[in-house]
Amino acid sequence: MTTPARWPDLRSPAVLLRAAGVVAGVALALAWWAGQGVVDATLWAVPAWATLALAMPLTPWLQRRPYHLVLVLLALTGALLALAWALLVVRAGWVALAHPWRHVAAAWVALGAALGYLDWRHHRLAAAPVEARLQALQARMRPHFLFNSLNSVLALLRREPARAEALLEDLAELYRALLAEPRALVPLRDEVALARTYLAVEQVRLGARLRQAWHVDTAPLDALVPALTLQPLVENAIRHGVEPRPEGACVTVEAFRDDDHLVLFVRNPTPPPQATTRGHGLALANLRERLALLYQGRARLRTYASEGEFVAQVRLPLKPAPP
Repeated sequence: MTTPARWPDLRSPAVLLRAAGVVAGVALALAWWAGQGVVDATLWAVPAWATLALAMPLTPWLQRRPYHLVLVLLALTGALLALAWALLVVRAGWVALAHPWRHVAAAWVALGAALGYLDWRHHRLAAAPVEARLQALQARMRPHFLFNSLNSVLALLRREPARAEALLEDLAELYRALLAEPRALVPLRDEVALARTYLAVEQVRLGARLRQAWHVDTAPLDALVPALTLQPLVENAIRHGVEPRPEGACVTVEAFRDDDHLVLFVRNPTPPPQATTRGHGLALANLRERLALLYQGRARLRTYASEGEFVAQVRLPLKPAPP
């Protein structure tokens, strides 16, 4: 199924730089074809750059309009700016570049190439890595977690069969979610439920050593977030903050709305100096890459130490779930 074309988010510096770079490349090619130099190529690129700059703050409005209508508006805007620029060029004395329709044609070619490239990159190139990374993350569950969970079940079977049965139900729910058909975005309430289920399983294994604090009451639970955002962060918190401490520790999960963004926090105590819990950072790197592909630079994952705690913060634009 082909993904429909959509106006790119030019508010993202990365997207805007890519579009401007394509325009510059087209202008250089046109100047070379006309036997002109780099300075002349820059003059050819100005109307297209100005059109992109004008469209940048209008991105939310443009994204709500049909794509073909946006293309018509872009073509008209580019033509008007090109004609105005040609008038300035005439007054400046650059006779070789003064033909107005050459500027219009150059602007249309440059803008078309930029939009074509961004559409190809976002819908063809970016979609495959997102799905592949998501599937890899869902499949990459630490094997020793499964073994530890099964050992916890075996230890409870004779002493507390009811708790063992409840643990098996939690494990079934957890692996049903992990092995389900991958989706790029899911409601926040599903992510919270999955993380709670994971912590319930680990609670049986770690007992009183694992303490939890949840602050999600005011969070927009219908907001869409990348699948498997919270669970890997919670898993890291247990591995590095709880397991190395004989007395255990508290894992804190927080979610709230900040204007038009959703903010997620997962906190745990930093490992003691003698602890050997150094990991490879694969889960964090995976999540960073998915955020970059899904949100085009408008979402981020930060990790830092603050007052004896290791903090993982995810900040992403709010996307409400469809009714």
